[in-house]
Amino acid sequence: MRKMPEKSPDVWAAALAWLSVIAPHLYAFALSVTIAVLRVIYGGGTKRQMVLEGALCGLATLTLVPLLEWLGLPQNMATFAGGAVGFLGTEKLRDLAVKFGERKAAGQ
Repeated sequence: MRKMPEKSPDVWAAALAWLSVIAPHLYAFALSVTIAVLRVIYGGGTKRQMVLEGALCGLATLTLVPLLEWLGLPQNMATFAGGAVGFLGTEKLRDLAVKFGERKAAGQ
């Protein structure tokens, strides 16, 4: 009789180990989405704006997490990054990125 993989304790141990590794990413993503959605609700935005802003902020947070790791910052800083991205929103984040790029292009 063949053993089913989902019944194996090794599979569950590996899945739980993987979840513990990516937990800071999940917290950061969830916090970013939640703050962005609440910010849109507070500002009187539409349901479409809530969904899009939440998704964009969550995905922007996921792109920042590897940067934090590259800078040598602890993984729990990902939660801070998620909160900051959700609070600032995609418009402000884009403005900051453009200003940063313009300064780098100008050689400052």
